Amino acid sequence: MHGIRSLRLAALSAALASTTAYAQAPASDWSATANVGLYSEYLFRGIAQTAGKPALQGGFDVAHSGGFYAGTWGSNISWLEDFGAYSRSSLEWDFYAGFKQNFPGSDFYYDVGALYYYYPGTKNPGVLSVDTWEVYGALGWKWASAKFSYSLDDYFGVRPTGKKTDGTYYIDLSAAYPVGETGVTLLGHYGYLDIRHDASGDAKLSYSDWRLGAAYTIPEGVLKGLEVGAYYSGNDAKSGPYTDLTGYDTSKDRGVVYVKKTF
Repeated sequence: MHGIRSLRLAALSAALASTTAYAQAPASDWSATANVGLYSEYLFRGIAQTAGKPALQGGFDVAHSGGFYAGTWGSNISWLEDFGAYSRSSLEWDFYAGFKQNFPGSDFYYDVGALYYYYPGTKNPGVLSVDTWEVYGALGWKWASAKFSYSLDDYFGVRPTGKKTDGTYYIDLSAAYPVGETGVTLLGHYGYLDIRHDASGDAKLSYSDWRLGAAYTIPEGVLKGLEVGAYYSGNDAKSGPYTDLTGYDTSKDRGVVYVKKTF
């Protein structure tokens, strides 16, 4: 009996040791998140992509504690067909990767990376591909950031003066200020797009845009983590180049409401 009792104690000790070792196993250096959102309209840099219609958007990201990240994101669109560029195209599918890290002992951070905008579909004759590569760099502090994006090829297939538009850049100044512990975040943005070899006058494509809004994240209950928001966006773009074949002005000022969930 003493021998059986000893074997049982030894087995119990081994099981407890195994359980303790499992509980103390270090957390993975990798993390993954996903998000999905429904928007009353999809605006990109102040310009409508869905001609006043709703957009369903979602993405998936992975990140390493060392600072590396990569992800993909997609949304329905209509602008390629609305402007007669593609005969069939209703999807924007983005791929990106970069490195983001805080400066040692500081709330300041930097973020560098590359992003590819992919638009599957059928181009009309004589239309350039709108697929676009951009590289970007950003500096930020807590809830505010300044970002510079630079196009490596024709900016979404446009050549307003017949010359290539690689080298087009966009400056993005953004803030998302959390109001204490209320769950409310105030949103602000100012951007400037400079299209290389741009036209002039009423045909000019370059412009500035701005956005103001607020969002609320539900803290508890069944809907915990659900973000509900609204913002108003405007710009000084010339309406001519941004009016589609149906007569819809994609550059006009407008408000957007949305719901979004991150998992």
